[in-house]
Amino acid sequence: MEFKNLLLEVSEGIALLTINRPDKLNALNNETMEELRQAFEHLRENDEAKVVILTGAGEKAFVAGADISEIRELDEATGKEFSLRGHKILTLIETFEKPVIAAVNGFALGGGCELAMACHIRLASENAKLGQPEVKLGIIPGYGGTVRLPRLVGKGKALQMTLTGLPISAKDAKCAGLVEEVYPPEELLPKAREMAKAIIANGPYAVKTVIRAVNEGLEMDLEQAKENEATLFAKTCATYDMKEGTSAFLEKRTPSFKGE
Repeated sequence: MEFKNLLLEVSEGIALLTINRPDKLNALNNETMEELRQAFEHLRENDEAKVVILTGAGEKAFVAGADISEIRELDEATGKEFSLRGHKILTLIETFEKPVIAAVNGFALGGGCELAMACHIRLASENAKLGQPEVKLGIIPGYGGTVRLPRLVGKGKALQMTLTGLPISAKDAKCAGLVEEVYPPEELLPKAREMAKAIIANGPYAVKTVIRAVNEGLEMDLEQAKENEATLFAKTCATYDMKEGTSAFLEKRTPSFKGE
């Protein structure tokens, strides 16, 4: 599948999806957002792709934000449509059954930070900067910045970032819980691939069920979340993969999972 603003390469079970607008610091215009939707819809049906790595082209930016020229033209009605469309696409990523790793290779600001937060795991290069600078434009985050950020870093840190509009370093983002690991720039993609391969080695049904359990559990109270986990755990106990995985462990061999 070919795109104007994205590059997609699938190899060894890993789909490398690159936002390819380096001259615009990979800013998310409407066309790019639509291509992201199409790409993830395509990857959902692509049996070869087991894990997705999402990154940006060039050395400066993952995604430096949304396209300000498009935002400038919004009014109340079109602003609501703009935000809801973005939410729908990022929710597609957040609830994707295959793990999505964000390889944040530079600026991840505004919509870029929101895109990274929708991914299941965030890895960053040492030169990355993450932030929600929308207040500097007289607006607020519209793709989930006021929703996902507090859940990841806590209310106080989220308010600090969204009220000042100031970015934080990759090191500070890791301390805050916004990214999981930080690497030298040249190691970012190799480390992301290494993590993807570690995930691919596991039971596919269990992997997608973990994503579901975590996403659903975060929206429930504690007792509901535990009940939901027990239900999903029971479903994994009825799979071929569970029988194969436990047998392989006891027989000291590599399991051969089927995802069922």
